[in-house]
Amino acid sequence: MSPLSRRSFLTGLACAGFAGAGLSAARAQAFPQYFSSFAVDVGVLRAKGLDAFADFVGAAALDELQRSFADRVDPRGPRLVVRLTNLFLTSSPDGGGGGRRWRGAGGGADSLEGEALAVGPRGEIIARHPQLAVLDVRTSILTPNEPGRAAAVAQHYVRWLRRQLIG
Repeated sequence: MSPLSRRSFLTGLACAGFAGAGLSAARAQAFPQYFSSFAVDVGVLRAKGLDAFADFVGAAALDELQRSFADRVDPRGPRLVVRLTNLFLTSSPDGGGGGRRWRGAGGGADSLEGEALAVGPRGEIIARHPQLAVLDVRTSILTPNEPGRAAAVAQHYVRWLRRQLIG
């Protein structure tokens, strides 16, 4: 048996990557396109001690779900449930990097992580779509506006979800 050349190895790796990309694209297309109702689950955020703040983020996400998917309502469709699992608000909002000497030093971005679930009429999960949404912070460290930033990253999460699921 001849040894595997570097070129053959890299070609095989690239082909496997393209095959995997096709598989994930096919999986993304399998997500339903119409939904009977919308819900946001913030149970994980509440368990992490965010309590009322988790409810605030959930309400912002639900409001944006209803707005962004308003043209995708069909009573015969599954329920779209967004389960939010991790919220990160940077401790150093810098409004675009002013004052930093080196790029990449410090925060500057908020993020929200979770997954979208298509839930059937008997509670079965038909499809899943994990997602992480990251949003640059455009505020001063002197006026951090954490509730406004949390609502903005929740809205960004849902808008990005719309682009990922529907196109």
